[in-house]
Amino acid sequence: MSKSEPRTETARRARTPRKASSSAGAPTRTARRPPSAKSETPYHHGALREALLQAAERVLERDGLAGLTLRAVAREAGVSHAAPTHHFGDLTGLLSELAAVGFRQFNAAMSSSSDAATTPLECALARPKAYVAYAQAHPGMYGIMFRTERLDYSRPSLHEAAEASFAGLANAVGMMRQEQISGDALTLNQGAAIARAWSMVHGFTTLLLDGRLKDILGRLPEGTTAERLLEAMLTAPISGKVPGP
Repeated sequence: MSKSEPRTETARRARTPRKASSSAGAPTRTARRPPSAKSETPYHHGALREALLQAAERVLERDGLAGLTLRAVAREAGVSHAAPTHHFGDLTGLLSELAAVGFRQFNAAMSSSSDAATTPLECALARPKAYVAYAQAHPGMYGIMFRTERLDYSRPSLHEAAEASFAGLANAVGMMRQEQISGDALTLNQGAAIARAWSMVHGFTTLLLDGRLKDILGRLPEGTTAERLLEAMLTAPISGKVPGP
């Protein structure tokens, strides 16, 4: 070994970077930053509005109208707090668009209600039963659909959906009366028939959702359901006597 070799080895070691030790003075690994508040759940273009409405429906059914705020909807959807304002303007705008969704769901349920009916009586009872069933399945949505003071009916989507719902009701009453009813111009008798049918089913539904029919149901023969009570109401003649046992 030549005399220069030790110096060469020493120089090589000096140039080689030393591994960081695990001592307290050693540099630590940089912690990963948590996602910023501005990072939003990725949505396809145009899908964020729909995602916000779906989130609003979940909040409404879970927390009620009192818990439905723009910030709550943003949290539910996993987006920035500004997103609902950008798409709906304010809470009234969001509620109005959500009510439009409810009316469209409701109208679809009404339209398909008589598909399985095999008799004229089943067909006549199908729509009222579907009315009540929708309200029971979606009490929050059903409630907001009829909170006129919280909605903006000048919004085209809500106006069109509500008008379609009324047209469906008018057509159903017209079928029962065996006459054509135009929603734009009603006779007094036609208007009274529509109001009577709507008042009966809507009133029954409201009492049922509020738990106000429990007392009546508790006094009826064992096993009598709310649906059976509704059927009896709808089929009872003017005399008040219910057909059947």
